Amino acid sequence: MTPTKQKKSANGQQHSHIMLREVYEQPEAIAKTIQKHLKDDMIFPGELDAIESALLTFEKLIIAASGTSRHAGLAGEIMIEDLSGVAVDVEYSSEYSYRSTHTTIDPIIMVITQSGETADTIAAQREALTRGLKTIAISNVSPATIVREASAALITGAGPELAVPATKSFTTQLTILYLMALFLARKRGRMTSEVTRSYLQRLLRLPDVIHDNLPTWDDRAEKFGAAHFKAEKFLYLGRGVHYAIAREGALKLKEISYAHAEGYPSGELKHGPNALVDEKLPVVVIATCDHNDPDSVLRYRRTLDMMREVKSRRGPLVSVATEGDKEVETIADHVFYVPAAPELLLPIIEVIPLQLFAYHVAVKKGYDVDHPRNLVKAVVTE
Repeated sequence: MTPTKQKKSANGQQHSHIMLREVYEQPEAIAKTIQKHLKDDMIFPGELDAIESALLTFEKLIIAASGTSRHAGLAGEIMIEDLSGVAVDVEYSSEYSYRSTHTTIDPIIMVITQSGETADTIAAQREALTRGLKTIAISNVSPATIVREASAALITGAGPELAVPATKSFTTQLTILYLMALFLARKRGRMTSEVTRSYLQRLLRLPDVIHDNLPTWDDRAEKFGAAHFKAEKFLYLGRGVHYAIAREGALKLKEISYAHAEGYPSGELKHGPNALVDEKLPVVVIATCDHNDPDSVLRYRRTLDMMREVKSRRGPLVSVATEGDKEVETIADHVFYVPAAPELLLPIIEVIPLQLFAYHVAVKKGYDVDHPRNLVKAVVTE
């Protein structure tokens, strides 16, 4: 049964579960992560000096991670490629060690793990080091195996994360990956210092934006969860960088509510998943838009078309949309609104309503969200 003991957050607010407390700790965790890695507009000052020569010559970045951390890597892939022009591949940690050696010359391997002790991610890093490659570890824990063995390490500001479902470790991983995209863009001459500064200013505003919206998202998630908690399967859809968030939203729901949930690219709906759509399948769609980005607007218009098709098949629609959007609310049954933000910053914001939605669906079912069955916080055996 669900524990009823109240969990207190850093500001003294009472929460009924550790997971919910950690969701509410995300603004502070993101702010601490930025503070750790940004000094006077310098990103990662001194933190990557150990691989300075590799940073000047590498041709590709390969990210190895598992679970939620891999979803961060999928979002990071698009952030880094779009802003810096560096080619990125994302691998499952459990598969990396069994791949043949890289065809590209001198890649850097980035490994991402909440605990720093994830067995298959450690194995992936060790394989990379054996191949003579430089590695960058992103970890939520500093005194950890993966950090000690890495060529360079970047630690999040999430602090201890006690609930099994990852929440604040995920958004702080995204924050570091966004900083990495800006760092590489600046280092490779793709972005002037003035433009970099403007991107950083938008990032610095995120903690306050998230803090101000959390209570509203929580209230809506409780209402939407009550409407859909009896569903046995869910489909999550997102385009571009938002596909990674659709994957993560589905994983959170799967982990703690035990409902089957899949995350798909929105454009793939017609290539199979459409057969599942009926009145019993809630479809969760990320339909945010950066109206200053023509590519984002195009993806948004196509997402609306897809939502109309789902609605024509009587599929219940839950959507995450940008504040002020009047079109989405004419199509979707339930809408989470998030503040406007640049396209590549939206993932850090839009995942939080989905964390809360998963939480309330699971609580309504009566499950222990902090300790889901068959799962552990750190997977220390392969």
